[in-house]
Amino acid sequence: MPRIAGVDIPDNKKILYSLQYIYGIGPQTAAVILERTNIDVDRRARELTDEEVASIASEIDDNHIVEGSLRRQLQQDIQRLKDIRCWRGDRHRRGLPVRGQRTRCNARTRKGRKKTVAGKKGVKG
Repeated sequence: MPRIAGVDIPDNKKILYSLQYIYGIGPQTAAVILERTNIDVDRRARELTDEEVASIASEIDDNHIVEGSLRRQLQQDIQRLKDIRCWRGDRHRRGLPVRGQRTRCNARTRKGRKKTVAGKKGVKG
């Protein structure tokens, strides 16, 4: 199993799809990396030589932010929004949708499980 950017990528898949197991590399970026390193997108990951794996790793290290540093950068961006007390930062702080989605219904992914609130009893008399 080749190890690129600190991640074990699957052997049996084509290298175009195996690279996408690295956090921060999607279909477009994987294609660009393989184009720059002159590796055929249809080859399997197990078929790569050590030199090709090293060239892919160096291309990723030189030109792309991936894995831990990308996660850290995203967390710093969110923390900056919270620190300057902007609207998006407040939404992050409260655990609500950040990009303008409605919350009257839906938004369960951000809000978590339902917290049932006791309704008013009917007033008699």
